[in-house]
Amino acid sequence: MADTIKLARTATYEHTISGLLTKRADLFNEAQRIRDRLAEIKNDIGALDRVLGTLGYTGNLDAEMPRQKRHVLFGPGELTRAILDVLRGATEPMATRDIARAILAVNEQDARDRRLLTEHTRRVSKALRMLSRKGFAGHSINHPGAVVWTRPSKK
Repeated sequence: MADTIKLARTATYEHTISGLLTKRADLFNEAQRIRDRLAEIKNDIGALDRVLGTLGYTGNLDAEMPRQKRHVLFGPGELTRAILDVLRGATEPMATRDIARAILAVNEQDARDRRLLTEHTRRVSKALRMLSRKGFAGHSINHPGAVVWTRPSKK
């Protein structure tokens, strides 16, 4: 006897939406637990450092740390090309943070992640200063007093 499978379908996707919202909440809770654990670990390391100092250790604690794997966000020239692409497509001068946000969007990364946006803004700022020195980007001060960037007009 052949079993037949009846597929449940809803026009509103309410079951799917409910499941995705539950999963999203679970991930946020997991992220919070990881942040809490990381804070505990940092506190423990600080306590160990204080005890080592109390016991007379005078060496360089940072030198004793294992090497961390370097996390490369951009390949050679990749950030510069991305910045120039964003400026090329801009209809008006852009702030550094807006350029970083646009690059995150192009790379399909979450611009709502404050730490990631801050890291990218810092890198974009440095790259823009270098591009400005070479004449590939221009900057000015807008009305609120923030630096905004543009592609220099061709003469």
